[in-house]
Amino acid sequence: MTFTWEYMLPLVFMAVMGLALLAYVVLDGYDLGVGILLPFASDDQKDVMVSSIGPFWDANETWLVLGIGVLLVAFPLAHGIVLSALYLPVAVMLIGLILRGVSFDFRVKARAAHKGTWNVLFALGSLMTAMAQGWMLGSYLTGFDHSWKSSLFSLGIALTLPTGYAMLGAGWLIMKTSDELQARAVRWARRVLWPMGLALIAISLASPLVSQTVFDRWFAMPQFLGLLPIPVACALAFYAAFHVTARPNVVAAGYGWVVFASTVLIFVLAFIGLAYSLYPYIVIDRMTVWQAASATKSLLFIFVGVAITLPAIIVYTIFMYRVFWGKARELSYLP
Repeated sequence: MTFTWEYMLPLVFMAVMGLALLAYVVLDGYDLGVGILLPFASDDQKDVMVSSIGPFWDANETWLVLGIGVLLVAFPLAHGIVLSALYLPVAVMLIGLILRGVSFDFRVKARAAHKGTWNVLFALGSLMTAMAQGWMLGSYLTGFDHSWKSSLFSLGIALTLPTGYAMLGAGWLIMKTSDELQARAVRWARRVLWPMGLALIAISLASPLVSQTVFDRWFAMPQFLGLLPIPVACALAFYAAFHVTARPNVVAAGYGWVVFASTVLIFVLAFIGLAYSLYPYIVIDRMTVWQAASATKSLLFIFVGVAITLPAIIVYTIFMYRVFWGKARELSYLP
């Protein structure tokens, strides 16, 4: 096969879009998880929880903008199919993100009598966003099929994805907080770890049943043997998180970060498995990356912009996390 620009550029943009969406799921996933966990904390702890994501959450959503932007300009045919099929869950997700943004700012300035309302709206917005993304993922994996089996699959992911985000959020709070809030975050992590694990297993088993393409990619030999490291590594990461959350003394010794790192690893491995299942389709069973791509000259022009934008976002993200790293304190604005 000849590796020409026409062949390689769609793959490059597919990789950039995949990187952007993976970064979004991990980075915005933990602050969505913090929002989902917010109702289970005391009032003082809520302020610290929001403070722990304060410097990061806007920048985290930049990755979503980049991913959707690449889909729009590099794969316009797929963009039309995907967003048309997902119009309703995308609208729900946007409403959830708006609720989060408004509540984040208003809860700090609100009177004490209204602060609880903004906290509820922040949690509700986080849950709506997570569930909408779960439905979108399920619909995408089934090729936007509208049968009852596919709808049930999408509903299952919509109901279970928040447990994964909550696990990320709990792991983040274990790293970023201390004392009673940290201990409570460990308890939250213990409670959502098993639901997340069971949901991951259920989705992994159900995906080949609702998609023949996924079944063929995973259960043909010798690919099946080559893919075994993915579930094995997921199981080891799950055990590491379980081991740490079951032993508070390990967290006290400074190894609480293992919970967050293990959950991130599970998400990354799941994403790699998903990418393998879908390749070379950008819309499963309907459109490959080459069929959906813009003209080669257009992709070359866009490539220049992405070559400038992507490193800038990566450098900014690393710099931001380095500057604001450390334990979180109660969020406050100067009058």
